[in-house]
Amino acid sequence: MRLTDQLKGILLTFTAVLILSPDALLVRLIQADVWTLLFWRCLLTGIVMALFLAVRYRRQFFHSFYAIGRTGIISTLMIIVGSLLFIGSLKQTTAANTLVILAAAPVFSSLLSWWILREKIPLRTKLSIFTCFGGILLIFSGSLQNGLLLGDLMALGATAMWGSNIVIIRSGKKVNMIPANVLGNLSVAPIVYFLGAQPLLLAPTDAGYLLLLGIIILPISFAMITLSPRYLQAPEVSLILLIETILGPIWVWMVLEEVPHSRTLIAGALILGTLFIHTLLSLRQRQLPNRCR
Repeated sequence: MRLTDQLKGILLTFTAVLILSPDALLVRLIQADVWTLLFWRCLLTGIVMALFLAVRYRRQFFHSFYAIGRTGIISTLMIIVGSLLFIGSLKQTTAANTLVILAAAPVFSSLLSWWILREKIPLRTKLSIFTCFGGILLIFSGSLQNGLLLGDLMALGATAMWGSNIVIIRSGKKVNMIPANVLGNLSVAPIVYFLGAQPLLLAPTDAGYLLLLGIIILPISFAMITLSPRYLQAPEVSLILLIETILGPIWVWMVLEEVPHSRTLIAGALILGTLFIHTLLSLRQRQLPNRCR
């Protein structure tokens, strides 16, 4: 059976989320300071993805970086800023808060997709986006009382970067944007080194967690997420990525017994239910044209 572009995009994004879901847990388990964590996390991810490109393109390896053009440079900058804000958020607020706030990504990707790409956004997607954003407001209402607002704001900043980046990638969908991801990750390493990273002062346990992140989890999932917008509209990619909002805190709860706040649980249930209904409606909409043929 030949896969449609939409099905390719859905499968790529779902698989990427499943692989990426333990990310927040591993970040919480690593005891190294934020800058050292970011140094190794991004350096390893960038190197592994670069090796993948070298195998894929061989003699055209360097040309693949040149081909990303101005769009790829913008994507690179968003990856740099988003990475800094995401890790900072996980260290300043709860994992559940960070991941649920990522639910705002479809808001940014939807608005930019309509404004820049002139793509028509279905009503079901618009309703899903604003319902999910309502869950974000629940999180912020609790953070004002618990002193977690700074971390939550950093998470929102990372969300803006990543949601916008999905649209940027889709705008250049004719070109493989994985090189932009490589450049973004590799660029973080020298930045955080000058900010105080101590890459040689790493505990063996932390090194093991970082190897798992940087060699397997992040390169594979980031590559899939980077390819997804070539086949699927940016808001739909963002909606599927919301699954990490549920899976991430579950990993943290099972291992660290960090119980999410009741508001976070309510917001998570709201987001998951919205995503489930949106997916069912999307599948039904795609089946109708086939039945009419």
